[in-house]
Amino acid sequence: MEPAAHSKQEASPSSTTETAEDLACKLNLAVRCSDKKDVLELLEKGADVNSKAGSGWTPLQSAVQANDEELVRLLLAMGACVHSRKDNGGTALTEAGIVGNVSILQLLLDHGADVNERDDNGFTAFMEAAHYGKEEALRFLHCKGAEVNLRRAVSEEKAKLNKGGGTALMDACEKGHLSVVKTLVQEMGADVNACDNKDRNALIHALKESQDSISRFLLDCGVDVTSKDECGKTALILAVEMRSLDLVKALLEKGKIEIDDADEEGNTALMVAVKQNSYDIAELLCENKARTDVGNLIAVANMNRAPEMVRLLRQHHAKLVPETLQDWEPNSKRWRDQLKDLYKIYRPMIGKLKVFQYVRQRIQGDIYLGLHGGTEVAVRISCSAEGEREKKFFDLCGNCEHLLKLFQFEKARGYMYLCFPLWEKNLEEHLHDPDGQMDPKDALRMIFQAVRELHSLGFVHQDLHPSNFLIDLGGKIYLTDFDNKRKSIEGGKERVDSDLESLRRLVLYVLTGGKKPLQQVSPDDLPADSPDYEEALDLTRSLVSHDGRGLEGLSKHPYFWSKQTRFKFLKSIWNKIKDLPNRKAVFQAAESCPYPEWTKEIDREVLYIMEHPKRRPPYRYSNDITNLLRFIRNLDEHPDACLSIILWRSKVE
Repeated sequence: MEPAAHSKQEASPSSTTETAEDLACKLNLAVRCSDKKDVLELLEKGADVNSKAGSGWTPLQSAVQANDEELVRLLLAMGACVHSRKDNGGTALTEAGIVGNVSILQLLLDHGADVNERDDNGFTAFMEAAHYGKEEALRFLHCKGAEVNLRRAVSEEKAKLNKGGGTALMDACEKGHLSVVKTLVQEMGADVNACDNKDRNALIHALKESQDSISRFLLDCGVDVTSKDECGKTALILAVEMRSLDLVKALLEKGKIEIDDADEEGNTALMVAVKQNSYDIAELLCENKARTDVGNLIAVANMNRAPEMVRLLRQHHAKLVPETLQDWEPNSKRWRDQLKDLYKIYRPMIGKLKVFQYVRQRIQGDIYLGLHGGTEVAVRISCSAEGEREKKFFDLCGNCEHLLKLFQFEKARGYMYLCFPLWEKNLEEHLHDPDGQMDPKDALRMIFQAVRELHSLGFVHQDLHPSNFLIDLGGKIYLTDFDNKRKSIEGGKERVDSDLESLRRLVLYVLTGGKKPLQQVSPDDLPADSPDYEEALDLTRSLVSHDGRGLEGLSKHPYFWSKQTRFKFLKSIWNKIKDLPNRKAVFQAAESCPYPEWTKEIDREVLYIMEHPKRRPPYRYSNDITNLLRFIRNLDEHPDACLSIILWRSKVE
């Protein structure tokens, strides 16, 4: 009997013991099935209430998804964590925003959930409620402090692809929840003109999803009708694609529409109407003076077998204007592809300027690529009043070598288009480019000169960030101030000193190759094995010492000296002290000679020649500073010694 009992005791654990993973799987399955009895039994067996199933789902998140309030209460009472995240960063609260159950939302907030917490794609519970049309949940979350105009924050990698930046209003517009849209705008103050990272506002989101009623509502709310989508399509073009005559009329009545604006393929609203054979829309556009001399409109109408469209176009003077583009290659390497696209497509000209104000042609902020009279330019677009103020400043920079200068400008429809010589990268981008090549000393010379020139115009910069130093194709550096942070130098010495302190950080940033953020870099990061280490260290100290030399004096700091200049300076020191009776005492205050064994570091043959000059008695150099200076001076002053060295070198080689 004992063996049998023994075998039964051995078998029992293997048949009844379950691993933590097994329990977790069963618990999540029980929650998904809303089986409260099994949930309780599994928790009593030791199942982890915060265990995760596939894609990182916790039992609490599954209970919320199932809209099971009783089960949510149970899990919270058993210690479920409201802060746990799925693999995509979603929480129980963001899931509750989708479900829209106000009671569950209240429970989660009572247990410490943050009303504005986001998942990895930047979605909050408020955004989810707007996306899924859960208006009651939306109102509740708003009362609890949810931020109405919060934009979706995404990773740096996604932001570089222009992803993210959307708002709750954009989500509601896309999904056609008119009642939610009205609530967001009229009751909660949602910004109808906020744009995502592709420069699309709520109107563009509505039009792209053919949301006619929402688009009309937004127009009544004064939405910006000049926004474009990620392909450069204007609100007018999108309305034409919807074949909505009423929307096209409403947009044209706003008076701010550029009727001949085109998308990235060069299609205007009229071209789209003709391609779609939308006669009524084409007629309306023609009556509103849309250009008929761009695009092969008549050929397209003939291909559609649309004789009425052909007659309409001819009545409005449409004719075939063959366009043959010459081969053209931009000078810019970085912006080559975008410039070639801009060159090829149709764009309504602004004076001599061709520019496309949309995300793929954007350099930074409100600056876009452009062609002015065929010259590659960077175009700053601003309202006329602000543009006039900026133009006055950039006109002052005309005679400065390292301040960004204005190339040309154009005005149209209340906007100023300031055109600058195109740059390749800013200093920050250049230092982070593994292929970037630049002598840091040359770069700092240009940077110092740029700041000196700005000060000479009567301004301090106040934002000497690497992104404000622009580098052209030839490697020349220019300083600019697009953010308009400059101040009059009349504010006193403190403002100048502030620029010098900022310049110190910039020097460290350049010398360390931009490996650390500007505000984190320190003198400890300087490479101690650099041949200019001591001079660089002294330069950074001098910039914050306020010793009276100022930027003009520090631009002549030994760090910037050439080897020849340093040699001549050391030679001049010997010439000044050689006749002093106590010349060795001059350097007695020095802690030590920087090269205590310098005679051993000199080439032995060279040292021998210098110690045995022709027509003069031999002289043995000792390891001290005065003898090192004497050696440097004699090396340059005695032609016969130099000639001997050259002859000896030639024999060796």
